[in-house]
Amino acid sequence: MKPKKMPKEAGSARKKFRFHFAVEIVLVAVLAIYMMLAKGRVVGDDLVFTVIGAGLMALVTYWTLSTLRDGLNMLVLRARTLKH
Repeated sequence: MKPKKMPKEAGSARKKFRFHFAVEIVLVAVLAIYMMLAKGRVVGDDLVFTVIGAGLMALVTYWTLSTLRDGLNMLVLRARTLKH
C-alpha cells in the first residue's frame, strides 16, 4: 500500500498561511515602530498621526484574525487527510 498524498488544497492552504504569517510579522513590526514614534505624543494632538495609528491597528487586527482563520483551515485539512 502506498501512503496517500496530501491533497492540493492542503498545500495551497499551507502556502497561503505562510504568506499571511510573513505579512503579519511585518505589520506587527510596523505597529511597534508606530508605537515608539507615538510614545511622546498626546492622542488626538495630531489628527493625521492618530488616524494613521487607528487605521494601522485596525489593519493589524483584521490581518491577525484572517491569519488565524487560515491557520485553522490548514489544521482542519491536515486532520482530514490524517483521518482517511
